[in-house]
Amino acid sequence: MEELYQRNRIYLTEEEQNTIKTYPVLIAGCGIGSNIAECALRFGFEKLTIVDGDIVERSNLNRQNYTLNDISFFKAERLFKRLKEINPDADIKFHTEYIDHNNINTLIKDHKIAINALDFTSDIPLYFDQLCQEKDIVVLHPYNLGWAGLVAVITPDSENLHSVSSNFNELEMVKFIIKDLKSKDKNYNWLESTLDAYINEEEKLSPPQLSVASWILGGICTQLLYLITTQQEIKTFPEYYIKSILL
Repeated sequence: MEELYQRNRIYLTEEEQNTIKTYPVLIAGCGIGSNIAECALRFGFEKLTIVDGDIVERSNLNRQNYTLNDISFFKAERLFKRLKEINPDADIKFHTEYIDHNNINTLIKDHKIAINALDFTSDIPLYFDQLCQEKDIVVLHPYNLGWAGLVAVITPDSENLHSVSSNFNELEMVKFIIKDLKSKDKNYNWLESTLDAYINEEEKLSPPQLSVASWILGGICTQLLYLITTQQEIKTFPEYYIKSILL
């Protein structure tokens, strides 16, 4: 195994390390995607495409993989710079544009797995899933739940997020998860309390998120990328992966 990945040995075989190196992964959205991208790269996924039209803001620094020096620059561009500093030989491409109906087909082309970390401010995230299902691309949906990370996996044969709600958004997903966890007698009362507090805030702000979940998600998504790439068994939606440091 090459020197860069010597400490991966035993956890991965040399054949697996070589397989993931050239497996094409699309990271759509460089918020949560910034943490996932670094974890995946350090693990050995070297063929990455990162896409986002957002710029870095000060409010991103509590949880996303940026510094003060990145503020006012494109997230995709600054993430590309950071990743290339970690591994200059990695095959990484970046696009400083939002994904929309005009460019989506071009951007997802030739990828086998996609991280859907897009904001639910339009129909694009759900259309992204639909198109990926049609083109046999597996999609990972990461959600920052503060003290926990949640990931749903959408495959060509699985259900998609429309099964949760016809007007799907992040809050609908959290409500779905809380209901499902209750049915399984899992104690996530803190998550329900957080949701209630957010809904009842007088000022309507973006949902609260923590760096803790961002890095948990980096780990969950990287393991899922590995399992999918090496053709191992995974859970698909409406099943999901959730990890909390409170339990």
